Amino acid sequence: MESFEVETPFVTIEREKWKKLRDRKKINLTEEQLNEIRGLNENISMKEVKDIYAPLTRLLKVYYDNYMRLNVKRKAFLEIDNGRVPYIIGIAGSVAVGKSTTARILKKLISTWDTELNVYIVPTDGFLYPNAELIRKGIMDKKGFPESYDLKSMIRFLYRVKSGVREIKVPFYSHLKYDIVPGEEINIVQPDIILFEGLNVLQSHAGRINDNFHDLMVSDFFDFSIFVDAEEEIIKQWFIQRFLKLKDTAFRNRESYFNKYATIDEEEAIRIGLDIWERINGVNLKMNIERTKYHAQLILRKMENHEVNFVQIRKI
Repeated sequence: MESFEVETPFVTIEREKWKKLRDRKKINLTEEQLNEIRGLNENISMKEVKDIYAPLTRLLKVYYDNYMRLNVKRKAFLEIDNGRVPYIIGIAGSVAVGKSTTARILKKLISTWDTELNVYIVPTDGFLYPNAELIRKGIMDKKGFPESYDLKSMIRFLYRVKSGVREIKVPFYSHLKYDIVPGEEINIVQPDIILFEGLNVLQSHAGRINDNFHDLMVSDFFDFSIFVDAEEEIIKQWFIQRFLKLKDTAFRNRESYFNKYATIDEEEAIRIGLDIWERINGVNLKMNIERTKYHAQLILRKMENHEVNFVQIRKI
């Protein structure tokens, strides 16, 4: 019987081949810095940085350098200097999968390309509706779902970034208070590269807007996009492990939104964590996040120990 290779626009590169793609320059990252970068429940090693994130950063530099060359040639062709427009990298994936750690590692490695590069991480948490508004809308239990974000403000931010605006403010979200902090903002000044990180940044259907933005989507503004992936059962275990660690650390702060969980025993904490996963995070993953995976240009597939075992990248 004649067999056919499964058709896919992605190339799959196994870990052993991928790790050979990095250059041999010394990684400008110390163990102390890596300790600060790691997520609460992610024991990412320096070897993982060298094997996975160094080749990824090298690839991103290829894309970025081509982007800058194209800008120069376009400027010469049009005889128009419209200023420098930042490069935006979208990073998507589930709760607890390691998006923020990926963003922090990439920021550190990208910053070594040129000491004058201004690299920012912008989490989409700052564009969540305040808790009071979520309660008013009756969607507090859907925090993190596409409808819980002020999409209009998010699109406006990205629109301004790609318009070349050199100083932009973003609302500040406190994980301790589990809410937007009124009057506090993150100041983005003369950005060269922005790592835009969040659950649903590759969303392409529900919740789009028409008000002055011509039905634009968040991903329309990305120059490159990454999806951090793993099996749902693995992510669920990471979420429970993180919940248990938070119970013994951040939740003990009296100002923490989740302070009520600080004194419960481990068995009850596991039960509550599983309930949160089954009612909220797992549903969001299946209904929204997982479906956007193949909108990304590159997928990092993780194993149970948080190591990446293969990378998928679009053929073009």
